[in-house]
Amino acid sequence: MLGITHLRHISLFTPVLKEHADFYEKVWGLDKLQEDENNIYFRGAGSENHILHLQAGEKRGLHHIAFGMIDKNAVDTAAEKLKELGIPLVSEPGYLDEAGAGYGLRFLDPEGRCIELSCWVEIHTKDWSKKNVDPIKLNHVVMNTKDIDMITDFYTKVMGFKVTDWSEHQMVFLRCNKNHHSLAFNQDKHASVNHIAYEVESVDEVMRGIGNVRKADVEPMWGPGRHGPGNNIFCYFRDPAGYVMEYTCYLTTVEDDDKWQALVWKRVPHLMDQWGIAGPPPPGARASMQGDPDEGWATKLVNKS
Repeated sequence: MLGITHLRHISLFTPVLKEHADFYEKVWGLDKLQEDENNIYFRGAGSENHILHLQAGEKRGLHHIAFGMIDKNAVDTAAEKLKELGIPLVSEPGYLDEAGAGYGLRFLDPEGRCIELSCWVEIHTKDWSKKNVDPIKLNHVVMNTKDIDMITDFYTKVMGFKVTDWSEHQMVFLRCNKNHHSLAFNQDKHASVNHIAYEVESVDEVMRGIGNVRKADVEPMWGPGRHGPGNNIFCYFRDPAGYVMEYTCYLTTVEDDDKWQALVWKRVPHLMDQWGIAGPPPPGARASMQGDPDEGWATKLVNKS
């Protein structure tokens, strides 16, 4: 068990960096924090240094998912445990060369995803410039997997996540704190990014967000609605690079681990959307959530070492 505290940020490759960045700054509601020719970092309204990093690349794909840890000792101990288990490190524990700096490491999960564990990352203490929609933080990320049982075993037995619920044997919802899920996996033909959920404060903000995105000539691909697992309100869109992102709020919290019993939810329309407005995701949404096959950029790097 590695002692992960929370989800920090996601880093994505994009072949349309400027257009992609403009959308998140001018439409979605994030603030540009730092940029250079190939990298742009965005913060939300919360204290986390950045919640989205876009990196120029020839094609779409995950660069890394970052999770928080308590301190340097926790990071160093995690490195020792990973090495004992034969899990390849992309980078040894050290000071990070990214927005917010901090101290951390990166490693590969069994499907080649690069995972960052970090502490001492700079936080925001300055007031946020309020908009009509203020994404606070990353609520959760969902990834596609070729083997849901294998990847569930890894994230629970090695990384210390707990299974909160299942959607039949198609999706598993994993928590690292009180949030119903910070990470979920969907069974598919390949590993890839499924979608990324940004938390807002209320259903009013979800609806205002829908209005903002529509004004930019982007229609919702699924929603608004209210999920069964997690009980959260949702609305999904496709961004300029083709990634699927979600506005969400009111996700269930697990207040007592000892009393929580994981449920297996049926994959039926009235549990995918309890309101009966959105129904199940339409074919176009499912196709977009399937993403592009992604073997992981760092796999070749690690194999060479």
